[in-house]
Amino acid sequence: MTDMTIRAGLSVDERLASLLENEVLAPLGRDAQAFWQGFAKLLADFAPRNAELLAKREDLQGQIDAWHQARAGKPHDAAEYQAFLHEIGYLVPETGDFQIGTQNVDPEIATMAGPQLVVPILNARFLLNAANARWGSLYDAFYGTDALDAPPARPGGYDEARGNAVIARGREFLDSALPLVDQSWADMADEHDGKLVDEGQYVGKTGKGLLFVNNGLHIEVVFDAGTPVGRTDKAGIADILVESALTTIADCEDSVAAVDGEDKALAYTNWLGIIRGDLAESFEKGGRTLTRELAGDKVYSDASGAQQTLSGRSLMFVRNVGHLMTNPAILLPGGGEIPEGIMDAVFTSAISTLDVENAKKPGLAKYGNSRSGSIYIVKPKMHGPEECAFTNDLFDAVEDLLSIPRHTIKVGVMDEERRTSANLGACIHAVRDRIVFINTGFLDRTGDEMHTSMHAGPMMRKGAMKASPWLGSYEARNVAIGLKHGLSGKAQIGKGMWAAPDLMGQMMAEKIGHLRAGANTAWVPSPTAATLHALHYHAENVFEIQQNLPEPAGLDALLTIPLAENTNWPEDELREELDNNAQGLLGYVVRWIDAGVGCSKVPDINDVGLMEDRATLRISSQHIANWLLHGIVSEAQVLDSLTRMAAKVDAQNAGDPTYVPLTGNEDGAAFCAAKDLIFKGTEQPSGYTEPLLHAWRQKAKSAQN
Repeated sequence: MTDMTIRAGLSVDERLASLLENEVLAPLGRDAQAFWQGFAKLLADFAPRNAELLAKREDLQGQIDAWHQARAGKPHDAAEYQAFLHEIGYLVPETGDFQIGTQNVDPEIATMAGPQLVVPILNARFLLNAANARWGSLYDAFYGTDALDAPPARPGGYDEARGNAVIARGREFLDSALPLVDQSWADMADEHDGKLVDEGQYVGKTGKGLLFVNNGLHIEVVFDAGTPVGRTDKAGIADILVESALTTIADCEDSVAAVDGEDKALAYTNWLGIIRGDLAESFEKGGRTLTRELAGDKVYSDASGAQQTLSGRSLMFVRNVGHLMTNPAILLPGGGEIPEGIMDAVFTSAISTLDVENAKKPGLAKYGNSRSGSIYIVKPKMHGPEECAFTNDLFDAVEDLLSIPRHTIKVGVMDEERRTSANLGACIHAVRDRIVFINTGFLDRTGDEMHTSMHAGPMMRKGAMKASPWLGSYEARNVAIGLKHGLSGKAQIGKGMWAAPDLMGQMMAEKIGHLRAGANTAWVPSPTAATLHALHYHAENVFEIQQNLPEPAGLDALLTIPLAENTNWPEDELREELDNNAQGLLGYVVRWIDAGVGCSKVPDINDVGLMEDRATLRISSQHIANWLLHGIVSEAQVLDSLTRMAAKVDAQNAGDPTYVPLTGNEDGAAFCAAKDLIFKGTEQPSGYTEPLLHAWRQKAKSAQN
């Protein structure tokens, strides 16, 4: 049983109370009793509003379901449909012309373009790796992945042939990003040889290297003849370091399994370690104990000889949870669970205030995160402008609670729900003085697309969704609307994840399309992927591309429902679709429920490792639920697929000694959770997976304890 303590009428997990009072409020010099009283008042004001917004979601969904059911068998009338959505308030009037007013934004967000990492906040080692991914070795990235068009390295030590291919590819990059006058970098004899075409690209000298800049991103060419690589290199170049992950999102949401006070305390403790600068993680490797810590700044001498610094770490966002879930870590005076999104807003902002106040009270944060005095929170799964306005008001109240200036807390809006996409301009307007980020995401957005139109008819196959009209419109409108309202130069316009960390060659061929679509950041699955994706931002100037993109298109394509034109699929295609969805569900759920792992590299049905998070479950469960609802597949077919895919997932995890097989354990929490996600999919709020996952994870944790 969790030990709870009473604070201002709230029942608070003792670990959370101790963390906040001793590690946050005390160093800030804040009165704990006044804080808890203010927090209790904030909850009294905002928890009922939160509930009202969730009720409105369900009311709108019920009206949409009824509209489709009443027109079953009739051709879809797009004009009538849009008029109906306006009538019920799902679509709101467009806002007039306006420009966002966000101020005090760090350059990594506002004026630089580069990769973005998303990392589960519960895993300290991953969190440190991501925070330290600001700089990456291009040589290592090419040598260790398939991004290099050369034979793979031979086992048994350094492969000189592959090493030479890496060096040659590195010189090609330098010739492209930092061209020399009448010379190739491959011809250089030493660090003093060669003259830049654009001498303004030279930044300064590091301890063993020369520092340059291109398209706002830094490149360090390391000269060190004392290393194995530098010793054999004509110019003594030992490595090329590139500025990689400009920003990182420490995720409290889709990539973690946090269901109680124990989990939330770990999340907030790790965030505290990032903000305070003392997060460390020890682990065994090669028979030795290694300790990973946050990287220091990069020091260099500029052209005048003056010493300067560049950040050695990624600028950190924290992603709070959305408005839906509650958490037993804190109970309201009446005994109900606190809205988890409100708890996240207060706790992560309180911790981040150590960074904000470090300037006037040095020692609160070793390195500092925001040099502009801002707190960066990504807010997911908001439905339309009312919910964005609620977040804006909530952040106002949190700022008042913490006595920090208005709009210190910045917000990133995840454009992953249909009502947000359709009203994006109004959503931006609701947070216009604190917005620093919008982005798109295929999985969650498709899940909501299917749930919203669940009763319209059977959906097309999941793979066909990527070519559907609504998706192309969604991606283009997101960028165009962001540009229309002045995000360029003030905020990030982002694109979604490259999920396959082992397919870097394919990523290098395809992900540059995100830049060409106008995104000044895009998600990557690892620090190595960030280093490689950074090359795209040297090849393309996103801010120049943004100046020539079209105005946003209308709603017609966006609101085109992705229904299947012909549902007479052969049995083998139905089986293939079911198996693909079922394997993805089981492969992820078994880790979430049994191991509490919210994000990891999960083999897909073809044994390709994909970085999966909770959005995988939403799209797969909603797709099967839709086909069940419309009689495309039967319950027996779904159960057959789950049984067969359980055996496949068991085989894929056979090397894990802690793994609990699904086969023979069909009454276990993981298998039951997968079944519930499908068979209760139509009734889940907005098609979200969290209520069922949390319930089954809590049961699993209880059984394990």
